[in-house]
Amino acid sequence: MSSIPHVPLLIDGKLVQSQSSEWRDVINPATQEVVAKVPFATPEEVNAAIESSKRAYQTWRNTSQATRQRVMLKLQQLVREHTSELAELITREHGKTLPDAEGEVGRGLEVIEHACSMTSLQLGEYAENAATGIDVYTLIQPLGVCAGITAFNFPIMLPSFMFPIAVTAGNTFVLKPSEQDPTSSLRLAELALEAGLPAGVLNVVHGGPDVANALCEHPDIKAVSFIGSTHVGTEIYNRASAAGKRCQSMMGAKNHCVILPDADREVALNQLVGAAFGAAGQRCMATSVAVFVGKSREWLPDFIERAKGLKVNVGTDREADLGPLVSPNARKRVESLIQKGVDEGANLLLDGRGIQVDGYEQGNFVGPTVFSGVNANMTIYREEVFGPVLCVVEVDTIEEAVEFINQNPNGNGVALFTQDGGAARYFQNMIDVGQIGINIPIPVPVAWFSFTGSRASKLGDLGPNGKQAVHFWTQTKTVTARWSAHSSGINTTISMK
Repeated sequence: MSSIPHVPLLIDGKLVQSQSSEWRDVINPATQEVVAKVPFATPEEVNAAIESSKRAYQTWRNTSQATRQRVMLKLQQLVREHTSELAELITREHGKTLPDAEGEVGRGLEVIEHACSMTSLQLGEYAENAATGIDVYTLIQPLGVCAGITAFNFPIMLPSFMFPIAVTAGNTFVLKPSEQDPTSSLRLAELALEAGLPAGVLNVVHGGPDVANALCEHPDIKAVSFIGSTHVGTEIYNRASAAGKRCQSMMGAKNHCVILPDADREVALNQLVGAAFGAAGQRCMATSVAVFVGKSREWLPDFIERAKGLKVNVGTDREADLGPLVSPNARKRVESLIQKGVDEGANLLLDGRGIQVDGYEQGNFVGPTVFSGVNANMTIYREEVFGPVLCVVEVDTIEEAVEFINQNPNGNGVALFTQDGGAARYFQNMIDVGQIGINIPIPVPVAWFSFTGSRASKLGDLGPNGKQAVHFWTQTKTVTARWSAHSSGINTTISMK
């Protein structure tokens, strides 16, 4: 037992072994091997992290923009140099394939690089003589101590959606990664310190709901960002809002992909396979519903054959298309939802249950699964499965597709495959979803555009990344100033000595 590493906290610039009496095993989902133990931080440790950030804020907020920006320039270099290490940590604790993990690091890098533009992003406005002799200008200033709470599915990308912009804008930050795969998030924070973040600017605490609730309710925390499930996200948002804090909560999804008969068949089907089953479906932007319009429904058997050809294996196999689910409980939940689909009358065209991988018989593997004949009342449609399960819906027109999708309460992402510009324009105008892909199956925008999920997929009016993130992590002060007219009797010579 002593050989199993114990994941430390990061408080005031130092790795600290927790004094908690509550620890959780971190499991390799392909083998069920315990690869680490993570603490559930004590209230005293959470308070110490917040106090450290509070002290650091007094000087960090007055550090020049250029200095803060240079830290991000160094961090992006370090993340590039450590991409393989970070990806291996992700794969070991999460299970996604190494190429997928490396892609995740790349998406996190985009945000860090975007933070390198803070000298432009944090500019205010100035109006000389807004009234006679009166100037009006704005100051874009940090909020103070901020916090981020992340889900397990992107342990590098989700923290990158939060602290790089926040700290480069002058805030300090307390991060609570998922307790299921905390090591890569902690390593990213270590690299940020190596890049030059002063002690206390970024602290990391581990734990479960009690730690998350403490961050939401602590009087010194000014803003909270959460990315994860709907149930937890709603609780986080309600607690933080009740405590008078600014909060953004990006939550569950049911993402649709509409395929018109005029679409490029090869592109559409290949892209749909990857979007539905990549990362074993454990993505909030995964395509979980395919809407085949008109004659495109004739392509379904071809799609099934492509899905059958995907390789399920341990994530370290670079030829694998999807690895295991994150935990035995996740596998049991996905398999129970598949059975629920069968019980409620959906047509199970491809069953991914019972997958066995040689040498990894204890792994949490579920293969690609496809249902047809799905309607909006079925559990597999209403609930976010968060596994490699695709529901197929068939309609006759694009108008029916839009109407069907708009009735779903979630609004995270949607895609359309077509070669008709008029159809694409109609779709993007009429669909009530925050992020739209045109011939792009997973429409997560590049980091200098904001993540804009909507409706039940989002609480709070500002999302991560882009301009919205800068607005979320800062406050605007407006100054209206008038100075007396200059007297000609005053010596205005400026000494250069």
